[in-house]
Amino acid sequence: MKSQIGLVYSVTVMNIVLFDGSPGFSRNDARYQHIKKILKKGVGDSFLAGIVDGPEGVATITALDDASLSFSFKPERPARPLFPVHLVVGFPRPIQLKRLLRDVASLGVASVTLSGTDLGEKSYRESTLVDRGAAHEGLLEGCMQAGGTAVPLLDLVDSVDVAIDRAFSQAGARVILLDTVNPDCGLVNSPLLDGVSAKSPLVMIVGSERGWTARERALFRDAGCAVCSLGTRILRTETACTAAIAIALARSGLMEGNA
Repeated sequence: MKSQIGLVYSVTVMNIVLFDGSPGFSRNDARYQHIKKILKKGVGDSFLAGIVDGPEGVATITALDDASLSFSFKPERPARPLFPVHLVVGFPRPIQLKRLLRDVASLGVASVTLSGTDLGEKSYRESTLVDRGAAHEGLLEGCMQAGGTAVPLLDLVDSVDVAIDRAFSQAGARVILLDTVNPDCGLVNSPLLDGVSAKSPLVMIVGSERGWTARERALFRDAGCAVCSLGTRILRTETACTAAIAIALARSGLMEGNA
């Protein structure tokens, strides 16, 4: 699920300015405010920019007034690919959702699937955050923080039954469930983190704040998921997601570009 960039951003850190469509921003756009007030750029000045899911390059301001900003764009290199790591997460509280998506996008995951769970609050899934683009905006904020143009795919499913089917439908996928109940091993010691690649992608599944039911745990086991833990402490959903992804990228060598 993808949408075009909206006009208003709350983002405060932009190590690259992303745009989609015409090369310009209105004064109500946080990118305008960032370029003018934080970067203190004027006509003729340049800044790092990129097209959403397209090339990175340099933008040069051609016009700037109190109403809008226009620029020309010179692409210099193709989009850097995202890592072959996919996240499935039980739908979090709406207040956590945008923050979670921003952080995992900054780490470079290829996709995020938000899943309904047996114990998850149904009202979270009915939030308008996704429909009105705030969820996608969170992904974009993470990409601009990380200085990349490739944006993770965002998907929603009603239950872990569907999420499991999709996870194992990826050719060569290795699937890890994060859980504190009867884990096979700690995530940092999992052999499944060795050799992660585009031909052997990693899928990590993290629960919502109320955890998993016995039915869901049985489904995961029956499907062939490895069960790993992040230790004995119960973490917030967004903390578990970022910690797990960072461990996976470091262990697999992807973080340093060695895989």
